Amino acid sequence: MPLTPSLLNSLQRDFPHITFRESDAFSWSPTEKAVSYSPTDPDADALILHELSHAILGHEEYPKDVALLAMETAAWDHAKGLADTYKVVVEDDTAEANLDTYRDWLHARSTCPACKATGYETTPRTYSCVACSGSWTVNEARLCALRRYKIHPR
Repeated sequence: MPLTPSLLNSLQRDFPHITFRESDAFSWSPTEKAVSYSPTDPDADALILHELSHAILGHEEYPKDVALLAMETAAWDHAKGLADTYKVVVEDDTAEANLDTYRDWLHARSTCPACKATGYETTPRTYSCVACSGSWTVNEARLCALRRYKIHPR
């Protein structure tokens, strides 16, 4: 269901230090202290609570990719608590479908470009493979196509 106007009004009233702005996508900008939302999205009520949860939980940067998945999970858990307060339904399927995009993102980043085994992040955006000893870097790729660049070919 599209964004409920009364929910947006309540959030603006209850969180005056956060800017809520219409956009094509949902996001939290810690530098701008702004939640962006798409009012016509079928899951808009749940998604705006999720992005607000990032703000409430103080999510800004993540040291390694797996930490982003942990932050996303925490924000969905917190959004479910907010849903009770604001009389919104946050379906488990909605949360899990959104978390799956981050799980897929993390899996793609950690897949060795040489042997396709799962590697581990050694430093931010740098991965190593235990199977073939290869290393690679990755771009940010949260909102664009993933790129992996071999450092040490096998």
